[in-house]
Amino acid sequence: MLNFNGSVITEAELNISSKNRAFNYGDAIFETIKVLGGKVVFTEDHYFRLMASMRMLRMEIPMSFTLEFFEEEVLKTIPNKEDNFRIRFTVSRKDGGLYTPESRDIDYLVTSAPLTVAIKEKYTVDLFKDYYVYSGLLSTVKTTNKMLNVVASIFAEENELDNCILLNEKKHVAEVINGNFFLVKGDEIITPALTEGCVKGVVRKKLLEIISKNMNMTLKEATISPFDLLKADELFITNAIVGIQSITNYRKKVYGTEVADELRVQLERLMNM
Repeated sequence: MLNFNGSVITEAELNISSKNRAFNYGDAIFETIKVLGGKVVFTEDHYFRLMASMRMLRMEIPMSFTLEFFEEEVLKTIPNKEDNFRIRFTVSRKDGGLYTPESRDIDYLVTSAPLTVAIKEKYTVDLFKDYYVYSGLLSTVKTTNKMLNVVASIFAEENELDNCILLNEKKHVAEVINGNFFLVKGDEIITPALTEGCVKGVVRKKLLEIISKNMNMTLKEATISPFDLLKADELFITNAIVGIQSITNYRKKVYGTEVADELRVQLERLMNM
């Protein structure tokens, strides 16, 4: 199902102009959202991140774009409230203009698909070094300009990997193709700081809260070197759909999953509250 600017339509009814700014310039942002049994998971976090991103990119936010409106527009796209769905909420500037837009007003498109999530027991990654994430605040925003992630995904497929670790231009760990990155070493849990260029993930934010309140471990947002990976006890990734996925294999090293397993239980409890 599709929801375009509040109207539920079919794929055939969706009319994208040749002047569409998301298509021409990547002038759009999006949220990937999980809906479980008719409940939008972490609604407020997704909403406030979307609002912050729109302000940062100087989009005009309609007065009607409240938290309640956002949730209603998401739920319009699901065919029933019994099943689970993956939602994509995309906001783009209205058609027209070259680099300088003709208007700062926005369109939005909400799509839904049945949710299928499987945590893999064996999960293999490697570094992607052909291109780099820029370590600036713009990289923390989920824009539709994801060419680096696309090329890295093709590299992963060609090399029979489940994912790739993306580096910034300083050759520090930034994130993975589809989410945030965490490292466990001894009693420390470390994730790249936002200044490293990682996306400001909703589940990343929730995990930082969980770790700070409920874990007897030290939390750090810091610089991670590729050399730190082989010294770690655990590696795991996070995103809004999977939640937490442990990395079990990086090059010749095999990692444990104990801390990630404990965090997954606490995160799932939070999702179902």
